[in-house]
Amino acid sequence: MEFLKWSKEDQIATITIERPPANALSSGLLKELSSVLDEIESNLDVKVIVLHGEGRFFSAGADIKEFTTISSSEGFSQLGKYGQDVFERMEKFPKPIIAAIHGAALGGGLELAMACHIRLVSETAKLGLPELQLGLIPGFAGTQRLPKYVGVARAAEMLFTSEPITGVQAVQYGLANHAYPEGEVLENAYKLARKISKKSHGSLKSAILLLNYAKTEEFYEGVKKEAELFREVFMSNDGQEGIQAFIEKREPHFKGE
Repeated sequence: MEFLKWSKEDQIATITIERPPANALSSGLLKELSSVLDEIESNLDVKVIVLHGEGRFFSAGADIKEFTTISSSEGFSQLGKYGQDVFERMEKFPKPIIAAIHGAALGGGLELAMACHIRLVSETAKLGLPELQLGLIPGFAGTQRLPKYVGVARAAEMLFTSEPITGVQAVQYGLANHAYPEGEVLENAYKLARKISKKSHGSLKSAILLLNYAKTEEFYEGVKKEAELFREVFMSNDGQEGIQAFIEKREPHFKGE
């Protein structure tokens, strides 16, 4: 695989994102992630998954440059829908997934982390959804999952300002489970994974199923609406301007179009 690798030790699978320098989420990476989940789901020796990023970041966001290669509204809609489907599968995956977050989990990177069952963070990690800064909105269910963890008011502030929070704040807000000093997140993720791996397959699978029942049908209606609006803002003039400004490393000039 080009962007991911996975390995197994005892009953713990490790998925590593390897797409330097930012571990940006591309359509190719999402397809590889779906394939890896297929392999892990069918592997009866795996009970728990640890997901982390190689290098400086967990994932600093979606691949904005790839957006410029999508020429149609339909193509962009398909990308958003595919990302949503992969992340929904993770949320409902029958084996617990622990995200070990260091450096940054921004945009699509945070949406990926929020699809995991447990999030461990470094104290200085940056977590946020900065899409509005580009004249866009989150497209992989970020607008629906973030309020579930931090509440509507904090989610609104994070979205409207595009400013990230720290790992310590993420724990305080309920977005993450525990924060650790930089460099200690992964080892603590494995400690937790080993504790979870002592439980039975059946009880873990049932617990995940029941936790997902706690979500209402309105959540998934919101996800569908997000995909529709994600496409619309991308195709707008301001959306295109935001992407171009990002690539050119300048401030965007939005005109309300």
